[in-house]
Amino acid sequence: MIIKKFVAKTEKEAIENAKKELGEGVVVMNVKTVKSKGFLAFLKPHMVEVTVALEEESEKYTAAVSAINNVIASSQNKAAEPVNPAPAPVPAQAPVQAAVPEPAARKESSAIEEKLDSLQSLLEQQLQKPEEDKEEKAGKTEERKEETETDKFMHLLHDTMLDNEVDEKYAQEIISEIEQINKPNIPFDYALANTYQKMILKFGKPSAIEPAANGIKMVFFIGPTGVGKTTTIAKIASKFRVDEKKKVALLTADTYRIAAAEQLRTYANILEVPFRVIYTVEEINKAIEDFKDYDYILIDTAGHSHQNATQKDNMSNFIHSVDDKVEKEVHLVLSATTKYRDLISIADSYKEMADYKLIFTKLDETTTLGNLLNLRLYTGASLSYVTHGQNVPDDIEDFNPQKTVKRLLGGKN
Repeated sequence: MIIKKFVAKTEKEAIENAKKELGEGVVVMNVKTVKSKGFLAFLKPHMVEVTVALEEESEKYTAAVSAINNVIASSQNKAAEPVNPAPAPVPAQAPVQAAVPEPAARKESSAIEEKLDSLQSLLEQQLQKPEEDKEEKAGKTEERKEETETDKFMHLLHDTMLDNEVDEKYAQEIISEIEQINKPNIPFDYALANTYQKMILKFGKPSAIEPAANGIKMVFFIGPTGVGKTTTIAKIASKFRVDEKKKVALLTADTYRIAAAEQLRTYANILEVPFRVIYTVEEINKAIEDFKDYDYILIDTAGHSHQNATQKDNMSNFIHSVDDKVEKEVHLVLSATTKYRDLISIADSYKEMADYKLIFTKLDETTTLGNLLNLRLYTGASLSYVTHGQNVPDDIEDFNPQKTVKRLLGGKN
């Protein structure tokens, strides 16, 4: 296998250079922005570095093993540090309750102020703007002038959620629940603390993949085309293989796209884990027998349209064929950039197939995270992981409700 880096002004140009030198069969492993080098480098634009891999003939593969081991060792060293560590959690999760005594809530609010950076001061500044400016911007009625400062604060939180594309139904539901808890003329920090805690409760506890109670854990990844299932599987496999030293096997039932299978095969070779293409239920059963001493079997599935009934039925048969044989999980992989109406249609379609957990990809390609809360509340499904880039294994993390709620309320990363 050949692993090589190409640097160019754009990602597209770098990939084209790679294909010219190595051929059309290259697989993109990593994309990152790098600084220009040399004299007056600070005046030059940043470049894009693309790392690609290419399968060689079998006699050349042995020579590449040492290089591959170096890649894994490097990833392992990186993995010793948290990936994109989340903000410090609120001291003790216990305060995340609907009814909290006011002294406890006041103590908790100081930690929340730190977590949300300058959100409170930002909201207060907006509240101090001339009334006519606020009314013109938000389209409010004259009745708004009679509201208390706390009421205006809650309206501003509501509008902030809408700006982050939280569905109106859920934003109003959260505000209504908080207004039932709030006391007249309570401080802003108390209202903010209640909102923050209520939204964390709405998200619930994250649900990352855990080992089976006994034997193998088989994990199916389902979802529409173009959401990044294959890359997400590679990131999770790397996490288990490199960070946790688990035995992992990769399977693909995606027989429609040769490129997807080859991409997963390349990742498997780099991680030195078994890879297999499966076509039938019998082949899944054979894999269970062959890998019975493994910790995880991760299965990629065809990224077809969620409206294709035949393919959905076939996939459902695959998933349920292991019900009485191993412990399994199903994760629905969705893009955070997809419109909410389309996400509802996708979620409904796959719900007919199996109960699932949610993985959201491409968080780096959107400025709003409202769909994470929308789908959580619409489906009732737990969130497991989020991804924010193409880099394997770095650009993935366990879902963090505190970090997400902070973003939804207008806080900084």
